[in-house]
Amino acid sequence: MRVREHGADSMTKFVFVTGGVSSSLGKGLTASSLGRLLKSRGLKVTMCKLDPYINVDPGTMNPGEHGEVFVTDDGGETDLDLGHYERFIDESLSRMSNTTTGAIYSSVIAKERRGDYLGKTVQVIPHVTDEIKERLRRLSSVGADVVIVEIGGTVGDIEIVPFIEAIRQYRRDAGRDNVCYVHLTLVPYLAPSGEQKTKPTQHSVTELRSRGIQPDVIVCRSDQPISDSLKRKISLLCDVQISAVISAVDAPSIYDIPMTLHHEGLDTIVCQTLGIDLAEHPIDLRAWEEVVRRVHSSTQHVRIGVIGKYVTMPDAYLSVGEAIRHAGFAVGVKTDIEWLEAERVPGEIDADRLRGLDGIIVPGGFGERGFEGMIAAAKISRDFGIPYLGICLGMQVMVIEFARDVLGLSDANSTEMSTTTSSPVIALMAEQMEVTDMGGTMRLGACPAMLKAGSVVAELYGATVVSERHRHRYEFNSRYTEQFEDAGMMCSGASPDGRLIEFVEIPEHPFFVGTQAHPEFKSRPDRPHPLFYGLIKAAAARAEGRTPHIIDVETASSTH
Repeated sequence: MRVREHGADSMTKFVFVTGGVSSSLGKGLTASSLGRLLKSRGLKVTMCKLDPYINVDPGTMNPGEHGEVFVTDDGGETDLDLGHYERFIDESLSRMSNTTTGAIYSSVIAKERRGDYLGKTVQVIPHVTDEIKERLRRLSSVGADVVIVEIGGTVGDIEIVPFIEAIRQYRRDAGRDNVCYVHLTLVPYLAPSGEQKTKPTQHSVTELRSRGIQPDVIVCRSDQPISDSLKRKISLLCDVQISAVISAVDAPSIYDIPMTLHHEGLDTIVCQTLGIDLAEHPIDLRAWEEVVRRVHSSTQHVRIGVIGKYVTMPDAYLSVGEAIRHAGFAVGVKTDIEWLEAERVPGEIDADRLRGLDGIIVPGGFGERGFEGMIAAAKISRDFGIPYLGICLGMQVMVIEFARDVLGLSDANSTEMSTTTSSPVIALMAEQMEVTDMGGTMRLGACPAMLKAGSVVAELYGATVVSERHRHRYEFNSRYTEQFEDAGMMCSGASPDGRLIEFVEIPEHPFFVGTQAHPEFKSRPDRPHPLFYGLIKAAAARAEGRTPHIIDVETASSTH
């Protein structure tokens, strides 16, 4: 396959994934799994999420409500589903891969104000739908063979109507053989009748067809396999081939899903719909089969405590949780994650409970709620040799705790938490300007760092120049660097100009490392992030009751 310039004659293929009946059925994981399968056929794949909310991006949304904000290399603050996309297809995406209703309308209104529409009445059709389609066409320019586009929400939601209309038009624009519609729906099991019911699927497909889209593939989510007789019924009533009715049963692990969908023939029917020659693109699943083998082969358990502000919302630290699991796959242990509310430390969650953990992670966050609990957790980790990884705010926490307890700066704090502290070891970036945009003061996206040769982090990365993604406003105050290093905390990584401290560590501790970045965003199931690998390696050693040798990173990659 080759890719020509985008437009009506584009050779780039598009797969649109919609959902019905209920949210949280797994559209993102289904789309991601399909992406992995198509990539395993030698196709170049990229992905996109169309979100119906009116926020321009998720950057100002509460993670306790919406889940984590995933950050791309180019600084895009995007939906968490982009994390699934990157982890499954192992491609770095950009801000182009997430479009919201807010972003669409902002662009349309800006064009209207500039006079781009030449005084015409601006309407949903064609102006809003054209803007959506233009953003889809831009994805053709990245040279992908296939672009998989997930539409957020469910068919029937009023807010996704413009997106549905835009993707309906897109098949006409791009050509019938260049578009495939995949519809995800629910087939519930009703215990009183002892049956799986197809009515929700029928109604959902009817709603989609009323908007002008006939699905090519129906993926049926259920807690048990869909029988052949039910597939025939859905095929007949929804006007799709029997082979295009895919049973997507609950899986033990999200990393089992690609194999499940492949055995059901999802990638085969999608390729056939798009006119992709299966003989030219045979599938090679050996790498993913190895991932699944590792997922299920671990026997030793390690307990990892995540001390955070938003732990009651499972998706708030989604990438952190997955990065922990990836490292566990590589080390050969099963990671039992305990999500612990920072506000309950050290009261309800006391030192004894924390000392029973094999490792501790303090992830990123904003604001002072739970901050002192995180500091208490960092102190317990440092005092009792518990492996610790501080991410963004978690690094700032370990710096403040060290300043208070070791340097004797009892008032040490971040200016985010206290504007009157006499020892601002964490402060705003020097280049901050007065802005009204809430995202304007943040350091976002990929930034390079220089690591000290011989440091723990340099040994883990296997390199002295690395790049990590950032999302924060406050930094280590470099005026205190000498005091920290004299007392035993090494500033082991900095920006190329030396102004911004990116990594800190205590070399004499079993594992006590912090980074201002968010390494979790670059972890992959078959290539764990080196920092998480180091933590889990040290945690496994603690669980075995032996002295850890953490610089054993044959499975960690220097590409991070």
